[in-house]
Amino acid sequence: MCGIFGYVGTKNASPILFNGLKTLEYRGYDSAGIFIPEAGVLKTVGVVDGLLEHIGSNFFGTSGISHTRWATHGVPSKENAHPHGDCSSELFIVHNGIVENYQELRDRLTKKGHTIVSDTDSEVLAHIVEEHFLRTKSLERAVTSALKEVRGTYGIAVLSKSDPNTIVVARMGSPIVLGIGDGEYFVSSDASAVLGYTKQVIYLNDGECATLTPKGYRIFTLRHKKRTRRPTDIDWDIEEVKKGGYEYFMLKEIMEAPDVLADSARGRLVSEKGMARLGGLEDVKGKLKHVKRIVITGCGSAYYAGLVGRSMLEAYTGIPVEAELASELRYRSVVFDKGTAVLAISQSGETADTLAAIRETKRHGLLTLGIVNVVDSTIARETDAGVYNHAGPEIGVASTKAFVSQLEVLALLTLFLGRMHGMSKKDGAELARGIARLPKKMDEVLKEAGRIKRIAKKYSKYNNFLFLGRTYNFPIAFEGALKLKEVSYIHAEGYGAGEMKHGPIAMIDKSFPTVAIVPKDSVYEKMISNIEEVKARDGKVFALASRGDKKIEKLVDDVVYVPKTHEALTPILMTVPLQLFAYYVGVMRGYNVDRPRNLAKSVTVE
Repeated sequence: MCGIFGYVGTKNASPILFNGLKTLEYRGYDSAGIFIPEAGVLKTVGVVDGLLEHIGSNFFGTSGISHTRWATHGVPSKENAHPHGDCSSELFIVHNGIVENYQELRDRLTKKGHTIVSDTDSEVLAHIVEEHFLRTKSLERAVTSALKEVRGTYGIAVLSKSDPNTIVVARMGSPIVLGIGDGEYFVSSDASAVLGYTKQVIYLNDGECATLTPKGYRIFTLRHKKRTRRPTDIDWDIEEVKKGGYEYFMLKEIMEAPDVLADSARGRLVSEKGMARLGGLEDVKGKLKHVKRIVITGCGSAYYAGLVGRSMLEAYTGIPVEAELASELRYRSVVFDKGTAVLAISQSGETADTLAAIRETKRHGLLTLGIVNVVDSTIARETDAGVYNHAGPEIGVASTKAFVSQLEVLALLTLFLGRMHGMSKKDGAELARGIARLPKKMDEVLKEAGRIKRIAKKYSKYNNFLFLGRTYNFPIAFEGALKLKEVSYIHAEGYGAGEMKHGPIAMIDKSFPTVAIVPKDSVYEKMISNIEEVKARDGKVFALASRGDKKIEKLVDDVVYVPKTHEALTPILMTVPLQLFAYYVGVMRGYNVDRPRNLAKSVTVE
């Protein structure tokens, strides 16, 4: 959420800044702006393209900072858009995060004569930096001194007219990436935005700052202690973040599921031995042999993946497993013992609540693990060990391929831990074979896209949906409902099918369809009974069922068949038809499914 992009070098900054903002659009935003010291400030409410009519040949300079804002304090407006300036319009800042003590700082600054023109928490940063800059005459010193007065989270970039070749950046809880070029340097909240210019990046850690000039960069702490860091290479290409002929990134990323499943498992399966090889966990393998309890934590789709992982791990490891919302776990008085391991799941590796939960559990001395997609992200760095998804960049705000990869990584983790904790070679081999066959089976699922599109058209006019599933697919009912809500703004509820009788059945009538996840598994007959109850109340049912199930098509209104697989792996195949259903309904209702309103890709505030 929110996006920062900055440049310093020898080229004209304005097209570079504009292109950087365009790349960051997927993060979610409501306004945008650019500051170039020699040219001034441009701001717009709405899409980044609104800046184009003002960027002419005279909007020129060799450095600049820019921003896409996702509102937290104050409505979307030009006054509230970034960059924010100080009283004299000498220096400007762009900021991601939350200044928790902004009201206190604002009151103090106002009493001292500062004129604050926006309703944001961010603008106070420009004025605090201004006060220190007037005293120190050093932008670097002014920024570090100002940030010591701030409580909250920030990714910040600061640029002044008096020294237009110097950008000062800092990070605390909100990602900042440095792009290292040849005589030019970039700052961004996401590595994807610098890919068109360089593949060499440095991720700042919390409490770190950097100064960028055309001659180089310097990293240091808030107390000006020097930090030495080598750049790392981004291992994916700019072409991977382009649409590749699809109308929306969301559809492109759904269609990438077979490749994602192949990439996430590549080199990790030892099928003949019924085992998994997870190099990121080798250093803590000894500790994992003695784990007595696992707590999985995440937010949104990552949490639902964790619920599926809970069922997998408990079934095959015998270890008690809990799944907790990170936004609640960090505030609960959870009793942790030394035999507990905490597993954080996050696509971006920067989710604020999940990161805070990990830090809280580390304070208790627990083993912390991560499943993240973005290499070298904060959660990847701060956990003791972990597994990367290898799903490639995900641009669509509603997680699709990353969620699929999370489920597969959890299956691999189940195999890895299961063989340590009593899982037989036979059971391990059966699960490993199932994982190995997933890419081909997913290809078969995607061949049903045309049928799903026709079904979506039939249901696109309804405004309420109930999603039902049991056991392994109980969380997929929640995830399916979430996807429909996110991209079509339809009211949808996910429920464990056994709970339908305890309230939700009261809503069922001919105008309230049900989406039922009904694989031929251990609870198949129970799900059939639930569907019968819906049909008895004149409810329409769209079912996802196992191929070859003739009974279901006589009972429901519409059905999409999915290939049979290992019961623990059915959520992986069942989730993609629900993603396609949500996608087609959202598009048919006229919405931009890549950028749902009010949502952001990387949630870096609480």
